[in-house]
Amino acid sequence: MKKTDILMNPNELVQFLQKPAKDFTRDDIIRFVEAKGISMLNFRYIGDDGKLKSLNFVPYSRDHLESILTAGERVDGSSLFSFVGSGSSDLYVIPRYRTAFVNPFTETPALEILCSFYNNDGDPLESAPENILKKAYTRFKKNTGYKLRAFGELEYYIKSFHDDLYPLNDQKGYHQSKPFAKFEDLRIEALELCARAGCRIKYGHSEVGSFSKDGDDYEQHEIEFLPVEPEEAVDQLLISKWILRMLGFEYGVEVSFAPKITVGKAGSGMHIHMMLEKDGKNIMIENGKLSQAARKMMAGILDLSKALTAFGNTIPTSYMRLVPHQEAPVKICWGDRNRSVLIRVPLGWNGAMNMIRDANPADTTEFPEMPTKQTVELRSPDGSADIYKLFAGLVVAIEHGLKMPDALKIAEGLYVSYNIFGKSKQKKKKLESLPASCWESADSLLEKREYFEKDGVFSAGVIDNTASKLKAYNDKGLSEKLYNKQEELGALVKQFLHCS
Repeated sequence: MKKTDILMNPNELVQFLQKPAKDFTRDDIIRFVEAKGISMLNFRYIGDDGKLKSLNFVPYSRDHLESILTAGERVDGSSLFSFVGSGSSDLYVIPRYRTAFVNPFTETPALEILCSFYNNDGDPLESAPENILKKAYTRFKKNTGYKLRAFGELEYYIKSFHDDLYPLNDQKGYHQSKPFAKFEDLRIEALELCARAGCRIKYGHSEVGSFSKDGDDYEQHEIEFLPVEPEEAVDQLLISKWILRMLGFEYGVEVSFAPKITVGKAGSGMHIHMMLEKDGKNIMIENGKLSQAARKMMAGILDLSKALTAFGNTIPTSYMRLVPHQEAPVKICWGDRNRSVLIRVPLGWNGAMNMIRDANPADTTEFPEMPTKQTVELRSPDGSADIYKLFAGLVVAIEHGLKMPDALKIAEGLYVSYNIFGKSKQKKKKLESLPASCWESADSLLEKREYFEKDGVFSAGVIDNTASKLKAYNDKGLSEKLYNKQEELGALVKQFLHCS
């Protein structure tokens, strides 16, 4: 990391320790705690519900602090995971130093650290979400020679009491500014706090969704991140969701990442952007066109896309978002700059220098050519996603695509060059559809389980448990059953308002 990068880094630990977070050691954390008067240490980790849990420590001596940071602590795994039995439920939680950040919400100076789970033998817990991702990505790098960078788009609604002053313009909220975007201040504060917590922020803005209903206002916003390796990409999504909810609590409003707030209005997705990297360079473009590697990775994702909904769309209201004409995917296909497809190829700033020169004719600086920022974007996941497993599943799918002998042919056959709900009904009929319920999603996962279970990345128990939880909703055909039943739909939305 350059010295200038450290100077501009908003993470207080990076500033103090003068090193990037990936290089933090136990002694670095202790030095920061002592110098800054940190009096509380909080371990954070997720369980089955996908929300961050907390374990609070008050170190009373240096030896005590060393013990906490070295040996971690013991927790009841059966109360965190449905796959852990009460008969042998003890697990260890061990801190990952690179994730440390100062809690921005407590009066008492406190340090937060994300943790990993270990079993009674001191080995990584086989089915722990973070370990599944670690196994998938370790194998991916070994087998392909590539690195993968990814980031999420975190969409969310803010629910507040209706205010007639500068009323919301129904479904016209995209990039609105204050006062028409009433919670711009909350979003800006979230951006600052997320950055201080180590998240790499690309930008934030208000989103399309805005409406008033039953005396409440609903305003949609989005935070988008910068590309990092998968494990860090998950960390920043988890931390940002926690920060946004904490801010909502302080502002006295509800922040929801639910995929659907009400029928007929824009839902909230959690689109995932991905790019392949070789020797530090983005390899998504070759000779000015989408590379063969990029097309193969998309083919792998498309081939396993039905099964991936088991990790990315985990509640019944997920499938009320995946409907036609809502800028959410239904058909399994890909296209350029097309928001109705499952995988979109967005603009990648290829040949961007001519734009900056045209916009600024007085600036005679010789701008160096900017490397491509090309990604591909999976548009199906939403805020209910089991994020570790989703990213692990994507890593598996991309490796699958890179190895498939007919990957390029599959990619070519699934390309569309227009809105799939527009011109060609014949083309639309040829495309397969995503699952329409948790029940169908579970069936799709079970059908493709061999790809996820290969080399023990996902255990058979994890696949069975995931499918069982999805089928427990018994929601096959639910959308049709609830059609035009507003009271029942409203109750369902409320039930899943605070998913993962």
